[in-house]
Amino acid sequence: MVAPALSHDTLFDGKLFCSQSLSGYRFSIDAILLAHFLTPRPEDQVLDLGAGCGVISLILAYRHPSIVLTCLEIQDSLVALISHNIGQNGFADRISLLRGDLRSVDTMFAAGSFDSVVCNPPYYSPGRGRQSPNNEQAVARHELEAGLADFAKAAAFSLRTKGRLVMIYPATRGVALLLTLRQYRLEPKRLQVVHSYPGAAGGLLLVEAVKAGGEELTVLPPLYVYDRPGGQYSQEVAAFYRSRFGE
Repeated sequence: MVAPALSHDTLFDGKLFCSQSLSGYRFSIDAILLAHFLTPRPEDQVLDLGAGCGVISLILAYRHPSIVLTCLEIQDSLVALISHNIGQNGFADRISLLRGDLRSVDTMFAAGSFDSVVCNPPYYSPGRGRQSPNNEQAVARHELEAGLADFAKAAAFSLRTKGRLVMIYPATRGVALLLTLRQYRLEPKRLQVVHSYPGAAGGLLLVEAVKAGGEELTVLPPLYVYDRPGGQYSQEVAAFYRSRFGE
């Protein structure tokens, strides 16, 4: 079997390394936004559901040196990439890796094992949107292996009471997202709408939900990815790429 061709990318002024497939799944800015939306507490145990190439866990490990993370991924090719990325960043003592199906998460962990769960689930149901002929991309973008309810159920099982889930999801499916979270006793607490630029319609939702939390939702100011059509990253998003957030 021929090994897939990889690109070897960096973040944070070259201080964080992330290899990814040239032809398969590649992370997008969605992962960057999500990794910065979670604010873990010191020494938190964090679960990355459907971890892809592991970029979200890598960013969290870099930005929060005391937390411990677990990546769960079903695709063998991506599991191999995560393992490689953990090693090349020296995070083997802080990021563990499991190959498995999140629909069977109850066979892997005890209930309530994690303080936080982060996930960037597939955005499209089967038959909606253009499905990639590349299986790695297709599974990451379409609900071929697990759907929104599967992610919510796995998160609810894995979180301790009052633990937090953060997700990013298309605004067009926002109603389904909020209803599904509440179905699994994951109460939405923070919501931020992501716009391409000022004046553009909201395209993505960043949501934080608390397991068995009370009803109280804070809608944050909008987040603009670019300062104008065809322009540069907004100041807030540009800061996400710097060596330390806020520098």
